[in-house]
Order: sequence, then C-alpha cells, then structure tokens
Amino acid sequence: MSLMEIWRNSSNQIEGKHVQQVIAFAGDGRLRDGSSTTLEFREFLSNIPSQLLGIYADQCLQKSFTDSGLALQDIVNQIGERLNFNVTYGRYRGTVAHVGFDGLWCLPDNHKIVVEVKTTDAYRIDLDILAGYRQSLINDKAIDEDKSSILIVVGRDDTGDLEAQIRGSRWAWDIRLISVDALIKLMFLKEGLEDPIIIKQIYSVLIPREFTKIDEIVNIVFFTTLDIKEDSKPDEENSEESSEAKSSPVAFHIACITRIDKILKTNLIRRSRALFSTADGLKALICAVSKEHERGGQIWYWFAFHPHQKEFLKDIHESYVAFGCGSEKQLLLIPFIDFERFLDDLNITERPNSFYWHVHILKEGTNYYLHRKSGQEKRSLKKYLI
Repeated sequence: MSLMEIWRNSSNQIEGKHVQQVIAFAGDGRLRDGSSTTLEFREFLSNIPSQLLGIYADQCLQKSFTDSGLALQDIVNQIGERLNFNVTYGRYRGTVAHVGFDGLWCLPDNHKIVVEVKTTDAYRIDLDILAGYRQSLINDKAIDEDKSSILIVVGRDDTGDLEAQIRGSRWAWDIRLISVDALIKLMFLKEGLEDPIIIKQIYSVLIPREFTKIDEIVNIVFFTTLDIKEDSKPDEENSEESSEAKSSPVAFHIACITRIDKILKTNLIRRSRALFSTADGLKALICAVSKEHERGGQIWYWFAFHPHQKEFLKDIHESYVAFGCGSEKQLLLIPFIDFERFLDDLNITERPNSFYWHVHILKEGTNYYLHRKSGQEKRSLKKYLI
C-alpha cells in the first residue's frame, strides 16, 4: 500500500508519526533522486494540511536523522507550492549533467527564484557555487538574469554570520535569506488572506531589494490587517445584534471542508482564507462561513463573494461554492455553474476600487432561501443542503 493510500484510508495512523517514520512507509524508505520513495513522499506532502508541514520541518531541524536534510528540502519546496509558486524540485545531489539547485520557484509575475535549503548556517556557504547555479540556468535560458534571484532557506533564525557574509559579497543584490520558521509563517499568512493583490505584495519580500525606504513593508502590514478586518464586515452588515455579539469571530471552515471531503471523496487543501483545492487543481471551492443572525424574527446568514473568486472558479474543471450557516452541520454546497447564474440577482456592495456580491441566506424551518434583489422572489437552496 502506498503512502497516499495509507493517508486516504487511515490518516490517523500517520498524523502522530515522526516524519522519519512517515518516510519509512514510502517505497524502500530511502530518499533518492527519482526513486519511488521520493515520488510517494512528495505526493504525500502535497496532500497534507499545512500544519503538518510545519511540524515535519521542525522535526527535521530538531534532531538530525538519515535523509533529514533531503526531507527538509522537499518540505520547503512544498511550502513554495502552498505559496502558489510553480515549483520545480531540484536534485538531492547535483551531478555534472544537472545543476545542483534545491528548488526553482516561479512567482506569478514570472520572477524565478533559485532556492537553496540549509539545515544550519554553522558552516560557511560558498556563495560563488550558488551564484553558479543561477548562472548555469541563465545560460540554459531556463531563467532570465533580470527576473531571477537566489533565496537561501536556513533552519536557524540566528543567521548573523551568514547575513554578514552575504552583505560583504558581490552577490548581495542577488540573494535573499529567510529562516524556515519565517517561511512557514509567510505560508500561514497567505492562507489567512483573500485579496490576491495583497498576496502578491507579500511575495515581493522574497525578492532582493533595497529597503532604506520601508513604505513597501508598511503597505504589506497595513493592507494585510485591512484584509483580515474586512472578512467580518459582510457578516455584520444590516445586523441588529449588539456590538458585543458582532465582535465574536466565526471560523469553522476546516470543519466544513472535512464534511465536503467525504461528500466529494477528495482531499482539499487550503490555498487562502476561503479558497480550497485538490493538489492537482482539478477540483476547487470557495468556502464562506457566517454566524447566525436574527432580524425581524427571521434567521439570516450573510456572506460576501468576490470577483477574483469568480475568476478563479470559472477555470476549474469541477468547482463549488460552499456556505456554512452557523456551523458545519448546516452546510450548502452549490456547483459553481449553478451559483454563477445566481449572481445577477444579488445586491452588490461597492467600494472605491472594488466590489463584492452580497449573499443573504434566509432559514425557514428546514429550508434555506437565497435573498434576491428587491421585487424578486427568494430562491430555494434546499437541494444543495448536505
């Protein structure tokens, strides 16, 4: 039985295992370039929750074991995929015929990053070798010189010596340095956001640039905070509840996804605050949740649906919109092909540079209805209840 089959059939057998034990379940238990163990392990990493990636990375760094550095290399590359980069996995061991980079990440704007993963900075890194990897890729026309850089990912966050080494080298303007812990935080930050413009700004911190003027970093912090705050607004508009009740957060996305996985017989991975998709990208959905509101003696739920979510879902082979109404036990799963037809009937909230559709769902007994524009009858959603 393959590692992924074990995960699909009984994930509880693996969740508590050390990453070294997980690797032992795959193939012959040894990570080698092109081996079945490597292929199984990488497929497994692409299907597990992001929290497990963080746990496994920490295990690789806490105590060295056979192939711990190779496992960390694969985990870091998977984090690159979770950051929505197009990732080319490098070789564990370079050869005369193959450039020895650990990973090659292509950002959404086509900037390409040559990634080098180090478990520790205890030993001096030969920056000329790393620059040579990049130059070889430039010579092979795999990357462009003016749209490429190097990222060193180091296990420790105490990297003062390495930082000084980079600053004093001729490659200072081509290299960025980040700890594994900070990279994991960046992954979780991205998964907690929804606005694609803000996510693109976050990517920019991985690219070498001069930060004497810190406006760009301030903008990232400001707009990230704004995006998180905006998440609660659609849920609260027009509500007559007390301000104390409004302030309590609602977040049961993962509980909804657990139910949906069973219905669709799939394994959805979180890509942003509301976006989930399979590892192969063939299935995806937007999951929005709302607490219960009472207005005029009626039970209501409020959601927002954004244009960038529509653009994403329309290009997916099989896509849905899910609405968690009060809890994961009251869950509507609507094929996007159906939901897209509903949009013209919905009210719109406009902002200076954007807008979103307001999704109002009314509960009456055991039925759920979509509230439509003034003068139109409400639409029953009962057939989408799961």
